[in-house]
Amino acid sequence: MKRIKNILFDFDGVIVDSVNIKTEAFRRLYQEFSDEIANKVVEHHIANGGMSRFDKFRLYHKEFLEIKIGEPEVKHLSERFSRLVKQGVIEAPEIKGSHTFLNDYCDVYNMFIITGTPTDESKEICKARNIYSCFKGIYGSPESKDYWTKYLINKYNLIIEETIFVGDALVDYNAAIGNGMNFWLRVTEENELLFRNINNIQRFSDYIEFTELIL
Repeated sequence: MKRIKNILFDFDGVIVDSVNIKTEAFRRLYQEFSDEIANKVVEHHIANGGMSRFDKFRLYHKEFLEIKIGEPEVKHLSERFSRLVKQGVIEAPEIKGSHTFLNDYCDVYNMFIITGTPTDESKEICKARNIYSCFKGIYGSPESKDYWTKYLINKYNLIIEETIFVGDALVDYNAAIGNGMNFWLRVTEENELLFRNINNIQRFSDYIEFTELIL
């Protein structure tokens, strides 16, 4: 494999230990309908990390509530969700060693964030966590991760063999493999089962291990 020059990072669960914050926010939003609905939402959310919250709201209302919602309702739900989670993500602990890696190697690698969180919200969070300047770009919903992966490849003429996508969810894996690049999995208890039969990917648990693998 050629030397890695470009790194596309997911955010929640990959740089910051914030997945549970969003899980509980989804639970709170849908508990007003019933615990049964909330449990279905949480189960889907955990299995589909990285999927845009906009797409999740449309899906959950249609599939679990049999309600088709329009853009005003989706926007309102997203605003409620943001109020529940943003400060929590700002204050969430880092994945061990992530901030040190980002600050030590931002001049060595071209680093980007591709996340399911809205772009502006992601930028605000990164600024508050003092890691905004580590990235050449931060890209989020409503566009998909596959969309942004293609966009970055074209905008920066990224050489696929020199680029990796670092994530913790199947949507991250699909964006990477669908664009021909290598995928690195940040392993968690939640995703181990999902990826148990997927081979030919690099796995790590924290950025002490990540640094050893990439150098």
